[in-house]
Amino acid sequence: MNVTELLQTLDCQPDATLNILLPNGDRVPAHFHVTEVGHVQKNFIDCGGTRRSSASCLLQAWVAQDLDHRLTSGKLAHIIRLAAPLLGDDELPVEVEYEGALISQFPIAAAEPKADGIELLLTTKHTDCLAKDACGLVGANEANEDSGCCATSGCCG
Repeated sequence: MNVTELLQTLDCQPDATLNILLPNGDRVPAHFHVTEVGHVQKNFIDCGGTRRSSASCLLQAWVAQDLDHRLTSGKLAHIIRLAAPLLGDDELPVEVEYEGALISQFPIAAAEPKADGIELLLTTKHTDCLAKDACGLVGANEANEDSGCCATSGCCG
């Protein structure tokens, strides 16, 4: 889900409360705050030597002790719009950073209006080899059967 799609959903019910559903089915406590909206830019070189970059809008969710706090969809939309000059691109994918057992970042898979508010459905991120040809990988997660990625390409070290 990108910034534009999220804002459209939030704007449909500006007085709705927000519920965040983690990939494992747990919910972020309803009294969470969004303490940061950031533009995260990652520039890197893959194991095949290709320069790459990725960018996202990151919403940091933080749980405080004020149990009566509820963030409305309209308030979140306002906070995101305040960050628009920093974000620079409404097509950025949106992720939520949340500290459970570990600090993790979860892409928003969907934002669904419900009777009790708007539910943000989070999904997981996965690692991947972006240079499968250079590494000699046959399939998405399958190494070359002869001698493996590292032995054939030297991409692992």
